[in-house]
Amino acid sequence: MRKERPASKFLAVASAIGISLALTACGGGGGGGGGGFGFLPPASSTPPAGGIDNPPAGDQPDNPPSPAVQPVVACADLAGKSLPAPLISLPTQGATVTSATPVAASDAGNTLGDYCRVRGTIQPVDPNSQSINFAVNLPEKWNQKTIHFGGGGFDGVLIDGTEVIRFGPAGKPAPLALGYATYGDDSGHQSGSITDGKFAANDEQLANYGGNSLKKTRDVAQALVLARYGVAPKHAYFLGTSTGGRDALSYIQRWPLDYDGVIANEPALNYTGTRLSNVAVGRALYNNGGAGWMNVAKTLLVQKAAMQACDKLDGAADSIVSNVESCRLLNSQILASLRCTGGADTGDTCLSDAQLDTVRAIESPLDFTTYALANGVKRAGGYNLLEGALVAGPFTTRDLGTRKVPANPATSADANMYVTGDQWVKFFVTRIANFDTLTFDPLDPGSYAARVTEVSNLTDATNPNLAPFFAHGGRLIMLHGLADEVISPNSTIDYYKQLIATVGQASVDQSVRFYTVPGMGHGTGSFIPNWDSLAALEGWVENGLAPATGVAVDAVAGTYGRTRPLCLFPAWPKYRGSGSLDAAVNYSCVTEVGDPLACPNLPAAVTTYKGGDSFGEELRVQIDPATMAYTVTIDASLQRTAGTVRSGTLVSEGNCSYASAESGAVFTFAAGGVLAGGVNAPVGGGFAPLLAFQSTFENAASPTTFNPVAFEGNVAGVRQDTSGSAMVTSASRFAVKLRNAGTFQYCRDPVLGFVPYLATCVSPEKGYLTYNSTRNAFDVHTTDPNGSATTTGGVVTGSMVIGLVNGKPVPLHLVRESQANAGLRMFAPQASLAVGTADGTYAVSGVDGRNRDAMVAGTSFNLGGAAANLSYDVPVLGVAQADAGRPGNFIFNGGILAFVTTDGVNAALELGVRH
Repeated sequence: MRKERPASKFLAVASAIGISLALTACGGGGGGGGGGFGFLPPASSTPPAGGIDNPPAGDQPDNPPSPAVQPVVACADLAGKSLPAPLISLPTQGATVTSATPVAASDAGNTLGDYCRVRGTIQPVDPNSQSINFAVNLPEKWNQKTIHFGGGGFDGVLIDGTEVIRFGPAGKPAPLALGYATYGDDSGHQSGSITDGKFAANDEQLANYGGNSLKKTRDVAQALVLARYGVAPKHAYFLGTSTGGRDALSYIQRWPLDYDGVIANEPALNYTGTRLSNVAVGRALYNNGGAGWMNVAKTLLVQKAAMQACDKLDGAADSIVSNVESCRLLNSQILASLRCTGGADTGDTCLSDAQLDTVRAIESPLDFTTYALANGVKRAGGYNLLEGALVAGPFTTRDLGTRKVPANPATSADANMYVTGDQWVKFFVTRIANFDTLTFDPLDPGSYAARVTEVSNLTDATNPNLAPFFAHGGRLIMLHGLADEVISPNSTIDYYKQLIATVGQASVDQSVRFYTVPGMGHGTGSFIPNWDSLAALEGWVENGLAPATGVAVDAVAGTYGRTRPLCLFPAWPKYRGSGSLDAAVNYSCVTEVGDPLACPNLPAAVTTYKGGDSFGEELRVQIDPATMAYTVTIDASLQRTAGTVRSGTLVSEGNCSYASAESGAVFTFAAGGVLAGGVNAPVGGGFAPLLAFQSTFENAASPTTFNPVAFEGNVAGVRQDTSGSAMVTSASRFAVKLRNAGTFQYCRDPVLGFVPYLATCVSPEKGYLTYNSTRNAFDVHTTDPNGSATTTGGVVTGSMVIGLVNGKPVPLHLVRESQANAGLRMFAPQASLAVGTADGTYAVSGVDGRNRDAMVAGTSFNLGGAAANLSYDVPVLGVAQADAGRPGNFIFNGGILAFVTTDGVNAALELGVRH
């Protein structure tokens, strides 16, 4: 409980600023914001008699808001008034209200309600320093709360307090419209650009920017609030983003009693470390004649490689890297894949060694070994360029510039990072306007080392001792995007860890919530979260309701409205494997970090998989997990000799997928002992997709009993006609019956292909199976399609491998009737395919020789970037039909998806295994 203070304090303030009032008794109460008016003990928080806008009698909400307080001083009476220097905690020459303008709710363009718009200045001690411009907004119906808004960039632009909550829910009114008294300033200098650092050449202006202006403005604003309403606020909050986030943290580190709750979004807290990192990036880009500079094409190449390697590590292919720390383990592999042969720059399809060094300079932290920054900090976090951060393309406005040689001073034609670093070196540190920043070594500043530390003490917000703020009940919410391209989230993570080390985990758990957001840049990125942070903070401070995992709504135009859980660090959102990718309910906040190159589906020892490929070839694949050597042996084929061997070594690409030497085929190990991949095609070039199984049905008894694997099913496959000068490929769709005796019968609709199985159908093909113990597969004997079922006679036209995936049969019919009729057919049960059953991400290989990703999420389907909607059990049970976005059908069995196209343009058959 805060101590009651006499109402005479209000009269003292009113008198000090020259307002003559006749007041009724004010009563007692607590002062808002921790009771820390440096110049003034908090006055009553009980409104004067007649000063409350009382709600009508009747039903009240369970947690009614504080009754609105009406002013006891007219807005116009504040104009021209002054606050003497002794009532401001830090040295000034006093403050003056330059204007106080009533704004009516009915005024054109005003959405903020009735309020008093106050503008003024705080005069500096140094006559060569500019004044602080401040803005205070005092609503006619005040909710007895105040909000201080922080600045941005190098400031110099007035923060007028009329803004909405940053990253707040769409449609929520600005705090001023909700009854908060709000205020902000320009940090004590004026400029047309927030990247203009010239102000820092003046000591008082630099100190103001470092945080002094915040305290001065707060003292003046709270005096005006007290003067106008005759009562102190019940609660005071600080909201800031970027530099404003630094402002918020700096304030509670220096003056911990003034605010009850703080929101610090993407805070530039390690301010000096950030600027040193800016310089390090500039040196990598521009030294040595600009050898390390990367144009947009090369930058996009880096971003694409990182996204391809890491997007699916969270279980969802959604252009968001959520599993950042597992992705970080792939840095070396990604960089190696980008290197130009020989290391020289050979064009936009690769990076030279110097350009790779630039990527490392952006990605890597700076570790200071010869000196320290404020509060003993010896590291500046790197940027997650290889983990999803974007510095080029449509999701950011910051890039690496358009030229190899920067201007002096740097301009907007140069790398955004370097522009701010250049200004910082020139005006914060050296105070030499034409200093060549490329000669400044961030790791060894030489004679400027002491100055760097001095500036760091003025501007950084890295003091981890927040115990005084926590002791009076202060609450802190921090949020940072893991793809931030301006302020490193890794510096914020470093600070959070140091905070825990300083005050203890229990204290942090009680008073801090730190959210990290995958895909979020610096107000940019592929995911921009909207959530009501102010309501979360108020509920915590005022009602003791601590925030937990929230739900963030994406504000990016192209993906607007999708949701993700807002996870508390170090957790990240992992897709559960089913349901819409756009719904937060289908994600879990997890803390797992695993080696993305490790594959839980690899066999423990040398293992042989049995299966076939799209040309109907029966084959074996042997895998040695110790060396990742593979051997593909052809057991039966129309196009090449049995016993033909292909071999090579698999190279991990993550997610249990491996590059091979088979003309670009990617091998993927799936759950249940399934292997998908490819082998060099026997004709036509490229690779032929293959499926193979660790376990197969191998009943060699005579007569063979097929009861364990008999079923009615749908068939999706491909026919490869190599009889002519050009190969002709077409999709296959059937119904099939595999009986207990080993006989089979196909049915086919002449138009749709897929059809409900009927024993009386006009069958295009029927026959029986016999086990071939030499090849460990079944020979397929084709008999008269018009005759009765029989297990004798007929012609061998291929083979069948019946994979067992977790005990369930997945038959592959490998057709080798003739050069005109060869191919692969996969069976799946003809039973209802429920929405969600096939959900997941898939590694897909097509008969056109392409590897692609696929995603099934409820009724949404995406194959190789083409999105479609799905209808289940269409045209028959067990088949999913995709609409015009990617026309075709798929069947699903044992985690395997077989997709056949209906448009005659795309691959006739694509086989995918679920990760």
